[in-house]
Amino acid sequence: MTPHEYFAPQPTSTRDLPDPAPLLRSLTQGVLEALAGVREVDQLARWFSEDAYRSLVTRANLSARARSARGVAPARPTFQIVSLRVAEPRDGVIEAVVVVAGPGRTRAVAVRLDGFDRRWRATSLAIL
Repeated sequence: MTPHEYFAPQPTSTRDLPDPAPLLRSLTQGVLEALAGVREVDQLARWFSEDAYRSLVTRANLSARARSARGVAPARPTFQIVSLRVAEPRDGVIEAVVVVAGPGRTRAVAVRLDGFDRRWRATSLAIL
């Protein structure tokens, strides 16, 4: 094993990882609050892979610019998690859909979690 491989994130089996449901709920709430401008995106960094985090930062910046152009102040979003569906396509990988109902509409948040170094990390996130 090369030093790069040794110090790189190590895949972890699903049986060695915690239940993903609480993390999925917290990530969904955190992402929606970050996009609404009431939470710093940096608070979510430890739970995302580098690429997924960059995408989230870009989307949060675009949301902030849109709010600024309309002259709308950031406001805490009100929503309720309606359902949570989880699938395990392979060991150490979870793909989930969190359905969120807000006052204006219902949305789906698709999340892929990969197990690295004995914890879950979001490697992909999409708000539909």
